[in-house]
Amino acid sequence: MRSKSLLVANREYVENLRTKMFWVGILFFPIILVLSIVVPRWLEGRKDVRRYAVLDRSGFLLERIEERSAMPDLEKVFREAVLRQIKGKESLAVFPASVQAVAAAIGQSLCEQAEGGTNDAALALMNQEDFRKGMRDFASLISGEPGSRMQQLLSNPLFKQAAAELEKFRAEIQQWWRSLPPKEAKEFGSDLSKSRYQRIDDGASGEITEETLNLKVADNDLFAYIVIPEDPIKGEQQFKYVSRNLTDEDLREWFARYANDELRERRLEQESIDRTTADWIQKPVDFEKKQVSKQGKEEEIAKEDIALKWAPVVCVYLLWIAVFSISQMLLTNTVEEKSNRILEVLLSSVSPLQLMSGKIIGIAWTGLTMVCSWVLSFVALVKFMPALMGKDLGVNLLQAASDPLLLTSFIVYFLLGYLFFAAFLVGIGSVCNTVKEAGNLMMPVSVLLMLPLFSMIPVGQDPNGTLAKFLSYIPPFTPFVMMNRAGGPPSLTEYVVTSILLIVTIVLVFWAAAKVFRIGILMTGKPPTPLEILRWIRAPIGQVPARKQE
Repeated sequence: MRSKSLLVANREYVENLRTKMFWVGILFFPIILVLSIVVPRWLEGRKDVRRYAVLDRSGFLLERIEERSAMPDLEKVFREAVLRQIKGKESLAVFPASVQAVAAAIGQSLCEQAEGGTNDAALALMNQEDFRKGMRDFASLISGEPGSRMQQLLSNPLFKQAAAELEKFRAEIQQWWRSLPPKEAKEFGSDLSKSRYQRIDDGASGEITEETLNLKVADNDLFAYIVIPEDPIKGEQQFKYVSRNLTDEDLREWFARYANDELRERRLEQESIDRTTADWIQKPVDFEKKQVSKQGKEEEIAKEDIALKWAPVVCVYLLWIAVFSISQMLLTNTVEEKSNRILEVLLSSVSPLQLMSGKIIGIAWTGLTMVCSWVLSFVALVKFMPALMGKDLGVNLLQAASDPLLLTSFIVYFLLGYLFFAAFLVGIGSVCNTVKEAGNLMMPVSVLLMLPLFSMIPVGQDPNGTLAKFLSYIPPFTPFVMMNRAGGPPSLTEYVVTSILLIVTIVLVFWAAAKVFRIGILMTGKPPTPLEILRWIRAPIGQVPARKQE
């Protein structure tokens, strides 16, 4: 019996390997993963530049907002220039000579301060707080913010040499930045405000009225316009933001953030409140996050630890897709072979149980091949995700994605989940003559089995809570919920008890499916009702209950 089941399984596996859908399934997942990262970034970079005007009735706030908003942009631009300078990239040519000269001075200082003077050591220094603070001071001087930061730069060994270069090229860099169009600014990053927002000078002089700007907004010549009141420091008059777009709030929030920062500074100065005192008054409560080990000791929490806790949620979604896509493959395969009379030929050589077991095993091999390729694709994607996103995520996602417990749980629960649903679906497929009939029977079941997806976040947030434990002991949900709880993780007892319960349930479902399969696989005509299927399951082996006549 075993050898014949394996022969059927081998036939199923080889037949599936020859189909286009198998290879589409292999390639579909990694392609979708890559596209889910690349396409949103690409689309974000293709958004229209938000052209806006400002009626500044205060006479000072607009200029200060533009200086403040330039700081983070210039910091990113110079950081990128220094990075390319150290790596020796030819793409440094997109920067003007003045920026290249300053970036070269910073890069040289980094190499001199780095241990061994290597490029890798210099790149490591770029992640240190001294460098980040120096870049903020650097950007502040270029953008024109009042207050001397030069002494701070001179005291920073990483920027002492570059400060002299900055003095020579500061005005030139300022002019370049102010005249840089958004399209060229995108060369240095689509997340720069310079590449996303463009102020039109219509409202800067105060000669243009709100009525004129309203017409421009109505004609889509402007995305929006902003009105700054005469005395924004006093705060009795409101700012105004006018736009036809009610869904994209990025421009308003971006402008308001820098306006709030400047007005806060002015109000503190007006009330003679020391900045240090103000920061102390507004300082929020800061919790030092710790975790407790199994031995009851406090431990530091790394970003990788948090990623590892949430990684099972991603795995549950992938597991759900894997189990149901492979199980549906089995259902479709069974219905098609029944309608084509292929199963009748096979039953002349093997028993119904051997045929059913062979089909389930063969599709399982197919599914396991696809799942393993998906896992490898997922691990590879996580490894190269920073390069695809164009930035350092600050966390080693590969450590979470390649966790042995996570990967082992994924494979084990895929097999157990597949066996449960495969037995269930092969029984349904055996009594249906068309895929449409099978779909009608599966609809109520599919709706019920959406619950593991709906409970992903609640279970992930409380993997050892009452809801998570309760759902773990319901066999159809066990593979998904226990996979979701892997970040907890559950106790060994729960792993053992839920696994035993699931395996026992799989055996019972196989037994019931086999009794339905032996009758339904050769049956034609109208599909049986649920009550008829129940009589088939209860009938002794060898007997076929008579169907009720319409």
